[in-house]
Amino acid sequence: MRLSNILLVFTIILFSTETFCFEANTKKQVFSEQTWGIGVLMRNAEIPFNTISDNVTSFVPMMFYQGETFFMRGIEGGAHLYQQSDWRVNAIARMRFFDIPAEFQNQVQGDTIDLGVQWRKTTGQNSFWDVELFTDLEGNPYGNVSRSWYFQYNNWEFMPKLSARYKSASFNSRYFALEEISDQSIGAGIEFNANIEARYHVASNLYLLGSIGATALDNNAYHADAIEQRWQSEAYLGFAFFNDISKEKKTTLDNHGYLRFAHGWATPSNIGDILSGDTVKDEYNNQLTSIFYGLPLTDELFSIPLNMYLTTGFVWHWNSEVQSSEQEYVLAIKAYYTIPWPVRWRIGLAEGLSYVSDVTYIERVEMEEKGYRPSELMNFIDFSLDINLGDIFNVSALKETWLGYSIHHRSSIFESASQFGRIKGGSNYNSVYLQFDF
Repeated sequence: MRLSNILLVFTIILFSTETFCFEANTKKQVFSEQTWGIGVLMRNAEIPFNTISDNVTSFVPMMFYQGETFFMRGIEGGAHLYQQSDWRVNAIARMRFFDIPAEFQNQVQGDTIDLGVQWRKTTGQNSFWDVELFTDLEGNPYGNVSRSWYFQYNNWEFMPKLSARYKSASFNSRYFALEEISDQSIGAGIEFNANIEARYHVASNLYLLGSIGATALDNNAYHADAIEQRWQSEAYLGFAFFNDISKEKKTTLDNHGYLRFAHGWATPSNIGDILSGDTVKDEYNNQLTSIFYGLPLTDELFSIPLNMYLTTGFVWHWNSEVQSSEQEYVLAIKAYYTIPWPVRWRIGLAEGLSYVSDVTYIERVEMEEKGYRPSELMNFIDFSLDINLGDIFNVSALKETWLGYSIHHRSSIFESASQFGRIKGGSNYNSVYLQFDF
């Protein structure tokens, strides 16, 4: 395993064990309700380039979590590195969209994850300044300075923001002059953005989300040969599940943390065929082994007893005659519903993100057949069904042990998500697992 992969594995372990403190003489750890959310939004953005299409849309799943050290905020996530009374330093990874016509997004795959450091200064109960230094994965730097506010009125929450971005010459040339295609280089520049986000509490855990913003390009970017307009607008609209702001958070949850160990076998069958029992075996018998950790978030949703978890996973795809061993990293939110008759069994569903070090054979073949360029980053879904071994065998020592079946699924949401490569298709693995609650 390469050093970068080892570091990423340790990062996932640190994230997932943030509140995990296991002691040998403790049977169960008590967890409190966390600040969390999961939602789906449609993003629409104007295309600033000289193209026939004026707009592009994308389906954007989002996860939210705020812990003592780690956090997720929709299209960004990171860690709090240092904190004083009214300021803190954060390490951040943030998704940045590259808005071009949808028909070119699979081949270009310009949406990317930028890495950076953020200094946040709180200036009042409802406002703060951010100063950020970022770079894309190719080393093209830029910086942001922004001022944000927060207002609440009855069921409404509003978050306006003003920002300025300094873009280096290399960043401007790559993303606005399209230097690799046009062979045009341009200078650095400062662009300005105004944006407002809104959240409406419909009822219980259901919220409506939306935002609208506009960016004014700098002169160097605007006068690039590929650019047609100076202003670019962007809007989001969707819904999400969050903590119910009308209730106090629970100090003690009914659910507990878990570790899940699974082994799976690839199949070229789609989810519909698998669920109907019509599964075809992969002719090369490609397999995976995974370990997942679950951090309890809450034990109810809409007053229904749903155990919700933030789950992180490390997956090892074994080498075969058609592929080398590959690593997969998963971050998702998982829900379990327990049916207590005649013994305890559960139905589970997870939604999140999956990144592979290299696209696996079962996925690559399907992409080639359909004429797609594969994507390492894709949407992740996990369907599961398990049963409690302690209830089956009437053994108290196994009361927190579950035997289950799951479908390990990666896909790109039917060509609707630019950040996943605008692909239709993916991969599926039938797996069996043992899960231990603690």
